[in-house]
Amino acid sequence: MHILMRFVPFLLLVWSVPSGAAGQSSALAGKNVLVYTRNGEGFVHDNVAVSAQAIADLGKKFGFAVDVSDEAAVFTEEKLKKYHFVVFANTNNEVFDNDQQRLAFRRFIQAGGGMVGIHSALGTERDWAWFNQLKGGSFTWHPKKQDLYLTRIVRHESTEGTPADWEWSDECYFSKTYYPGIRTLMVAHLDRLDPADQKAVREHRTSFDNLHPVVWHQGFDGGVMWMTTLGHDKEAYTDPVFLTHLTGGLEYVASQVTELDYAKAYARDFDEGVRFGKK
Repeated sequence: MHILMRFVPFLLLVWSVPSGAAGQSSALAGKNVLVYTRNGEGFVHDNVAVSAQAIADLGKKFGFAVDVSDEAAVFTEEKLKKYHFVVFANTNNEVFDNDQQRLAFRRFIQAGGGMVGIHSALGTERDWAWFNQLKGGSFTWHPKKQDLYLTRIVRHESTEGTPADWEWSDECYFSKTYYPGIRTLMVAHLDRLDPADQKAVREHRTSFDNLHPVVWHQGFDGGVMWMTTLGHDKEAYTDPVFLTHLTGGLEYVASQVTELDYAKAYARDFDEGVRFGKK
């Protein structure tokens, strides 16, 4: 099914800014954002439509234009040139039709574009090594949904509006490994998960031990990425605290992306090795 919806803000003069000082303009104002919702074969969350709608609503509030699509055909160099960043809104499994589309997205990142990943985005394109590096890991398992005890472990502009200690009901996503370039912002306390889950938790946790990454960001291969593994429930996308959390990530990526420069996009194959230090 093809979905392409264009949400263009009609009011740019007044908004609240959760991640900046009073009176500051939002970094999101005037940006063009693609919200991608494709799911490949496998489990599909029931939150996909509401997560996309939440971002469209934020576009009206903060003055940025939003296109929502589940069509991989949008991933061509020419079409991506109009966007500042792409939000993978609860995508899962393989979401591209071919390697040319994968290459187009990689070159978009290398040109200075951005990515925001929400929840099951961690399970997207699990067999693509470069994409796993970009998003910081690849989903392997989660215990049942339950109260998570979260802590903001560093100060960062994207999480200024998120509680420093936050009790939030969600799924705690695990990755077999995490890319070493990520900068973890918030963690879940694994020792506070349900005792019935602890045996499996011990089998799946990584070298991070009991302080388990749930929100992180990084600059990678010329672009910028921000990931939250939170956001399982549909109700999250009308919750003021979660929306502030999500807005912080969108705002941060928007602040890092200006104009694309495809002269910096070096890849000729979607999964060739990263030229570290290439700007």
